[in-house]
Formats: sequence, C-alpha cells, structure tokens
Amino acid sequence: MLDELLGRAELKARIEELEEEKHHLQRRVDAEEERRADAASARQDAEERVNRLEDRIEALQDKVSRLEGDEAEVEFRGVETLGGARLDDVLARLDSVETAPEGALTAMVDDDVPDAVRDALGDHAPLVGRAAPCLVYTDDAGLVSAALTPPLAPDAFCEWADGFRVDESWFRPTGTFGFALVRSDLFALGVYDGSELQSAETFETDVMNKHSKGGFSQARFERRRDQQVDDHLDKAEEIIADHDVDSLVVVGERTVLSRFRDRADRTAAVDASGDPDEALEDAFREFWTTRLYRL
Repeated sequence: MLDELLGRAELKARIEELEEEKHHLQRRVDAEEERRADAASARQDAEERVNRLEDRIEALQDKVSRLEGDEAEVEFRGVETLGGARLDDVLARLDSVETAPEGALTAMVDDDVPDAVRDALGDHAPLVGRAAPCLVYTDDAGLVSAALTPPLAPDAFCEWADGFRVDESWFRPTGTFGFALVRSDLFALGVYDGSELQSAETFETDVMNKHSKGGFSQARFERRRDQQVDDHLDKAEEIIADHDVDSLVVVGERTVLSRFRDRADRTAAVDASGDPDEALEDAFREFWTTRLYRL
C-alpha cells in the first residue's frame, strides 16, 4: 500500500520489465557470439580443405605437364601447405639438423638451379625448377630433401654448412610492419607487431561493376568505372603514406598490385574478400603460409 502511494510499485514493475528485456538482449548477444565462433571455425576448416585441394590440383597439373613434355618421370614425394603449429614443427626439425662441416646444403633458388643443388639432388634436381622460387634443404647423406616457398623469400644464395639456414623472418611475421589488402573496391591496412594486430584502417568504395543496357555507352561506363577505381586506389595510397612503418606488405587483386610495387617491400595476389576486417584477417593468414615440396 505504501509503495503504491509513493509511486514505487510502478517503478518496481518497470524495473522488472527492463530486467527481462536486458536478459532477452543478453541471450541474443550470447547467441550471436556463438554463431560467430561457429562461423570462424567453419571458415578455418574450409580454408584447410581448400589448401588440401589446391595441393592436389597442383600435383596433378604438374604430372600432366610432365606427361605432355619430354621430361623424365620424376615426381614430388608430396606437397603440403604449412601454417601455424605444423609450420613451427617443420622449421624446428630443419633447424635441429646437425652434420659434419659442409654436410648440409641450403640454397635460395630463383631461376637457374645452382650446380651444387643439381649435384646434390641428381635426377630429382628438375623438381627444384618446378618449385622455384624456393628454398632447398638437403644433406650429403640424402636424409633430408625438401623445398620450401616462404612468404618473404631472401635473395638467392647457395651454401654448405654444418646445419641448415632457417631464418624466422622468412616464414613468420616479425617486428613492426604494415600489411595492406587492396582490391578495386576495398582497402584494409593493419599495423602489426609480429602476428598481433595493433591498429587497422579500412574503407570500401561503391564501384560500378555492371553495365546496364540503357544509359551511357559501354565505353563511357568503363571510363567512369576506371576513374572510380583510380580514386579508390589514390585514397589507399594516401592512407598508406600516413602510416610510418618499418616495412610494408601489400596483397590483393593482381590487377591493382602494380600501383604499390614501388612502395611495398613485398606484394602478392590473394583471394580474400568480403567484410574488410574479416578480409584482412583472411589475407594475413593466407599470405603467411609456406608450401612444402618433398623432393
């Protein structure tokens, strides 16, 4: 009775309504977070399946090329895309190898296969040419025989030593650097410290992508679209210039990467698309993988 006289009954009822509404919203938030986690897990599983299929397709294409040519029948013992813990494991094994002086050969092969690699691998040396540019690891006993294609390949070299040369910076993100994803309608720039994202800046541009039957001509449509893409890339270049980073990696559509080759330390084509933040994450993961060829 006193609560009703003082108006507290109505307030208490309202509080109960708000508590129920908050509880309902919290359930929606929890469900959305669970959906996103499931989606992320499904996306990673799909990416792993895609990598396995790409490895299989590459092996089959390589076999077709050899059958169509005059090259002797020599095949890779296996091809695998490495990332995460699997990459760590393979690099640790290579780094742990110890031999007598000049018993372990490491070579970065761009175009021409060095004589030392040909002599060490014999009939399997042509495989290096097909995997190049790649790092070659083999020893004088023939126990190790592999090629790796790292994300940040060093300059060409060829050396014998008492162990393999495995530089972490060739395979993993180290230090502070900029990583940009550029498409004709999407841009995302992340500043990373190793694999940790420190900051990101993204934007999208509504670029015309289909010419309707009416309106202006096809030629005018293409000119307008090209101008929209140029304006988009100009803005991307301005954002990159505003960030002072030690080094810069630019990935994205092959058709637009030429605009950034003079500015970037490394460029690479990737297929990442969709939401800018998720696309940047996918592109980063795709770039920092290594292909293993068992020779």
